[in-house]
Amino acid sequence: MKTRHFLLTLLASATALMGTGQALAQQSQRPIRLIVPYAAGGPIDNTARILAERVKDTLGTVIIDNKPGAGGNIGADAVAKAPADGLTIGIAATATNAVNPWLYSKMPFNAATDFAPITQMVRVPNVLVMNADTAKRLNINSVADLIRYAKANPAKLNYGSGGNGSAGHLAGELFKKEAGIFALHIPYNGGNPAQLALISGQVDFNFDNLATAAPNIRSGKLKALAVTTLQRSSSLPEVPPVADTLKGFSIDTWWGLVAPAGTPHDVVVKLNQAFVAALNAPETKTRFASLLAEPVGSSPEQFGAFMKSELAKYEKVVKATGAKVD
Repeated sequence: MKTRHFLLTLLASATALMGTGQALAQQSQRPIRLIVPYAAGGPIDNTARILAERVKDTLGTVIIDNKPGAGGNIGADAVAKAPADGLTIGIAATATNAVNPWLYSKMPFNAATDFAPITQMVRVPNVLVMNADTAKRLNINSVADLIRYAKANPAKLNYGSGGNGSAGHLAGELFKKEAGIFALHIPYNGGNPAQLALISGQVDFNFDNLATAAPNIRSGKLKALAVTTLQRSSSLPEVPPVADTLKGFSIDTWWGLVAPAGTPHDVVVKLNQAFVAALNAPETKTRFASLLAEPVGSSPEQFGAFMKSELAKYEKVVKATGAKVD
């Protein structure tokens, strides 16, 4: 009887210890922190949260940590300086990893060497839009018409943007350079004031984010002449790309996932597989479509090569504008 009691007590103790061990093991599985270098509620933040939800079964809990400021540099720097253990990853975007290195006179991180690419996430077209009444009055129905008018009427056109060095400014300057035309740049304090100026007829054309411009395109206030991706956008399939007229023109908005440089390759591969699977899920595509964002999964090598090419491209574009942020 004593032996049986001893065995039962031993079994109970072992079971308790096993439960404690499992609890400790679960506690040691720390969540992944995904740093978004922009404020909550924007398209980048929304897509990051959608993916965080999709990968919880394969990677566990992913916590979104918004660190906005300095054009995204504060959050990107936090990723660059985090331990390279796979528990901190972040968003790399057009601004942080392609534009800012040339726009800011001093950067807290090196966009070319401080990150380990995981996968591209998203591509969002920008769109060349005109005030619908202005386009009708000037008989402009295409990119070719706009270029023809600009060459026949030097210095008569202007365009607006959300500010010096903004995506709209850089797209406008690249367009002028490739088309061989002149249009006066009028910077506004943000994308919304720039769009209001276009709708009211204060400026002739803008390069705007498709998600922002789409409601006014659909209502007929704005006329979409072209998208800035190399191919047509599924969100605006009837509108051709600028590249149909100006070969190779491409200046869309993108973002993706990176880890600190030095993160072990096998960890990067595991993260890549989980997030690419999430990007390819039908539910993700549906939810991204509502944001007018196209999911783009890639290998770490593909995303790294893409970011390198974008960094080189924007060096020329930013220098052409003369834009600087001190």
